[in-house]
Parts: sequence; C-alpha cells; structure tokens
Amino acid sequence: MPSQTLQTQPYTVRRGLYVLGQGIRRSPKAFALAVVGSALYGVMTAGTAWALGRVTADVVEPAFRAGTVTAGQLARGGGLMAAVAVLLTIGVVVRRVAAGFTVYDLGAIYRRQVTAQYLRLPLAWHGQHPTGQLLSNANADVEATWQVFAPTPMAIGVVVMLLVAAISMLSADPVLAVVGFCVFPAVFVVNLLYQRVMSPRVTQAQALRADVSDVAHESFDGALVVKSMGREQAETDRFAVVSHRLRDANVAVGRTRGTFDPVIEALPNLGTLVVLGVGTYRAASGSTDTADVVQVAYLFSLLSFPVRALGWVLGELPRSVVGWDRLQAVLTASGGLRHGDRTLSSGGAAGLRLDGVEYAYVEPDGTQVPVLRGVDLEVPPGRTVAVVGATGSGKSTLTTLLVRLADPDAGRVLLDGVDLREVVEGGVSATAALVPQQSFLFDDTVRGNVTLGDDALEDPDDRRVWAALRLARADGFVAALPRGLDTRVGERGASLSGGQRQRLSLARALVWTSALLVLDEATSSVDTAVEQQILAGLRRGADGAGADGSTVLVVAYRKATIALADEVVFLRDGRVRDHGTHAELSARDAAYRDLVDAYERQAADREAARLDELRDAAGPDDAVAAGPAGPAGPADAADPVDPVDADEQVTR
Repeated sequence: MPSQTLQTQPYTVRRGLYVLGQGIRRSPKAFALAVVGSALYGVMTAGTAWALGRVTADVVEPAFRAGTVTAGQLARGGGLMAAVAVLLTIGVVVRRVAAGFTVYDLGAIYRRQVTAQYLRLPLAWHGQHPTGQLLSNANADVEATWQVFAPTPMAIGVVVMLLVAAISMLSADPVLAVVGFCVFPAVFVVNLLYQRVMSPRVTQAQALRADVSDVAHESFDGALVVKSMGREQAETDRFAVVSHRLRDANVAVGRTRGTFDPVIEALPNLGTLVVLGVGTYRAASGSTDTADVVQVAYLFSLLSFPVRALGWVLGELPRSVVGWDRLQAVLTASGGLRHGDRTLSSGGAAGLRLDGVEYAYVEPDGTQVPVLRGVDLEVPPGRTVAVVGATGSGKSTLTTLLVRLADPDAGRVLLDGVDLREVVEGGVSATAALVPQQSFLFDDTVRGNVTLGDDALEDPDDRRVWAALRLARADGFVAALPRGLDTRVGERGASLSGGQRQRLSLARALVWTSALLVLDEATSSVDTAVEQQILAGLRRGADGAGADGSTVLVVAYRKATIALADEVVFLRDGRVRDHGTHAELSARDAAYRDLVDAYERQAADREAARLDELRDAAGPDDAVAAGPAGPAGPADAADPVDPVDADEQVTR
C-alpha cells in the first residue's frame, strides 16, 4: 500500500495540473485577472512588513529617542501604511471576484456541455447509467472539478509573496533570513504529506456522493411503490447505509484536516518565535537594527495564514481529478445519433416501412440481450395499425425506433422512403410523435404541459391547444379545472388522475400535426368508451377530414381498441409472427387468440374490481350510479365528450 501511494501521488499532481490547464484555457481572462489581483495581494502583504519596518525606523525609534513625535512623522507613517492597506484591499477584492467568476463560469460551461451530451446520447446509454449518477455528474462532479480554482489564484499570490518576502528578508538581515528559510522546507514537506494522506479519502467521499444521489433519486422516483407496499423503513435503512458511509468518509476527511491544519499553521508561527529570539540577540549585540528584526518577524507572522493556500490547492487536486475523470466519462461517451441532410415531407400522412430491423439492449457487463429480430413491416399512409404482443415481445422498443430515440443495430426504418438516419437533426421529431405508456407531466400549467413553452403554439385564443385537447377528449375536464388552461397540475401531474394525465400527454403530441403518431399503450388508463372516441377521432383527423392527417400505430391490448385498427401486427419473441385484420388473426392464429382473450379477461377482472371500489366509496345509497352499465353505460352516454374515468373517481 505505501508503494502504491507513492506512485499515485505524483500522478494525482500531474493530473491535477492538467485539469488546471484545461480550466485556464476555457476561462483565461477571468483567471488572469484573479492572478493579477492575487499578485498585488502578495506584493502588498510583503510590502506591509517593509512599511512597518520603515515606520519603525523613521517614526517609532526617533520618537523613543526624542521622547516626542511630530505631526509630519505621523502623517508620513500613517500615509505609508494606508497606501499599502488600500492596495492590499484592492488586490483581495479583485482576486476573490475574479476567482469566483472563474469557478462559476467553468461550472456553467461544463454543466451545459454535460447536459448537451445527455441529449445527444441514445437511450441505450442512459439505460446503463442510473439517473442519480447522471445528476451527480452534472452537479457535484462539475463543482468538484472546478472548485480548485477558488484557492489557486491565492496560492499563486502566495508564491509571489514568498519571493518578495525572501528578497526583503535577505536585504534586511541575511542571517535572520537564513533562519527563517529553514521553516519553509518543513511547511512544504507537511503539505505534501497532507496531500498524500488526503487524496484517497477525498476520492472515496466524492464517489460516495454519487451513491447517495442514486439511492435518494430511486426512493423519490418510486415513492408511490414504496408507500403502497409499506417499504418506507426498508428504504430508510437502505439510504441510511450509504449516507453513513458518506458520513464516515467525510469524517475521515475532516479528521485528516483537523490533524494537519494546526501543524501547517504552527510552523510559520514557530519560525516567527525563532526569528524573534535570534533577532533580539543580534539587535542587543548591535549586529542588526530593531526595524529589520520587526520587519522579518512580521513577515513570518503574515505568512502563517497564506501559506495554507498551498495546502488548500493540494487538498482540492484529488477531488478535481476525480470530478474531471467522471465528467470525461460522459463527455467522451460514444453512441450519439448521427444526422443527415435529407428532409421529410410535411404534407399528409407518412408511409412507414421497416426492413430487417434488429435491436439488442446492452447490459452493464457488456452482455447483449436481443429484443427485435429481423422485423419487416410496411404501413401505407393514413392507416391505423395495432401492434399486439406479450410482455417482452419488443413492442415498446419498436416504438422508440420509429421516432428515432435509438437506431437499429441492423436494418432500416423508413418514413416516406427516407432512412431516419439520413434525416436532418430535428426532422424526425417534427414529423413523428410518440406518446409513451408512462405519462410524464411537468409541475406547470395545463397550457405549459401541452405546448412545452413553444412560442409557435401561443395565440390569444389558444385555438390549437383546445383543438388538441378536444381530439384527446381532455377539453371537458380541463374546462372544469379551477383556472382552466392556467391550472398548475403539480409535480408529475399529481393533482390529476391517470387517465387525465394520459390524455394531456396525448394532447401534447397532437398539438402539432404529425405525419406519424405512435401510441405505446397511451390510453391504457383511460375509460374504454373514451379510448374508442379518441381513436375514432384520430382516424377522422383533427378537423374531421378523414384519416389522411396521420398514420397511427398503436400498441394495444384491449380487444375493442384492436378491432378499430385497419391492420394488426402480432409480435412474438421480437419477430412479426403474423399480420392482418383482427378477425383474420383470431381465426387462423391460436397464440394470438389466446393472448387477446387473456387480455380481455384481465381487463374484465380489473373492471369488476373497479366497480367494487366505486360501490364501497359511494355507499349503499349511490350504488346504483355505479351499476352494471359501468362507465360505458347510460351515465357516459349523457356526456359523450368527457365521461369521468374510473380512476378519476377513485383517485379524486
């Protein structure tokens, strides 16, 4: 272990100097200004000792000999000390402001780079990295990388100060200077030892920050599961384990600092005492002047604090190196989607074709898990196609390839005969829209969640927003909200039901006219009658002009939804097992028929459980309202635009 530490130490310093060089290259002006301010601070700090020596020689000693002091002497001494103090203050202010700007400027630059890289990298890469780790990369690691620039300008000023101080001490009294110089090697040795001991402790603490972030994010993200399953204590214990590890690592860092800081601070003070002792003897023997002794001793008293800046820089280098390496792991990651120069037609529905598409997920250990195998599919423009398959058959993976959230490992995905890999950046998202099975809403207004802040969708009457809401059958409940479109929906849409959240997500995709609309079980939480109205509306188009507005591909499991499609594609084990109408597949494919019937039975069981919950919640007097007719019965017929979802009644 000691030999490993000795080898790691120079490596850490070299890597730390490299990181400093990268930061200086990215923010040269601010850093240069900080160095100028720090150099002025260093010169004036040493100049304070020189000025004190001059005041002692020109004012204090004559006053003792004469027994009085003149106004001119006081003015000269006070003016000299004031001038040095003003320049010293200017140096401190310039150094601190410029160094702070450098730290935050570099932080802003690299946070933007990291987040931009997140947007470029495919979903497969994100799937291999926990969200908490990604948050730590963009926050804690950026901060750790560039925090070293806070003490670095001061350390440079300290070097200038030491040079000026050395010259001043040699010119004042070479003997006292040599005595004082014996202290500085000891200071540097202690600092190097401090760095060697501190480096592994800081590295471990920085790595544990990401672990804590991972566990915390998982707990917050899965709060509903944790509370519904009664796992609060288990999650608390899991978080306690990693947080205690981080605590212990930080305590080890603090203990190391607490051990070395007093030693580093005491060495210059010991040097001051030695200089005073030797200087008093030399002044008494007439070998030197009292002013020179005061000047040299005062220099050492000033150096006790600034010299620690060298230790601060050495102490920050390990964190900086660790943070830099973690950032580079993101910034140098490969696999970003490449774009071409071709454009897609913006008029009417798009024709879709898949030729031999294959795709596999990559596990963290590098193992590939095939999901899609040789998928061939052709959808004419304006058609509605339902994709049916058991869990794990590749349905959701297929939807991500259709809107180019990922590229296939083999084969091609074409819209209107154009390979999606040849389309200009932003061209696919402007033509195809995906509504995923997990609805995500921002803590924003209804309008903000539908338009996502796009100024092109803003108009005084919100006509396009309301048109999208009507097509998604969401206009009724939105109009009933306290502030309509201006109602805030809470974090992840917490104030809305599951069906309402899905309909707002659908409206978000419909607010733009898409040539291809992909629905990945996007209406699974919506009442069956409302789902049929939505799909029928999509077939007619937003303006009722017919199905030519969009080509619709819907991942479905409800028999009523599947029956509305022009064609059904049956996926099994990542391959297209069969395709045709629902009636044709039911007649000739037993596996398809068994799967759809199983889905139907499952839906019936959920419906029965829902009715039981409604009866229990309504009480005996209102039980009739939730009778056998259910949500698709007479109660819904009275309000065909926006019948109340089953989950809305339970949730709200």
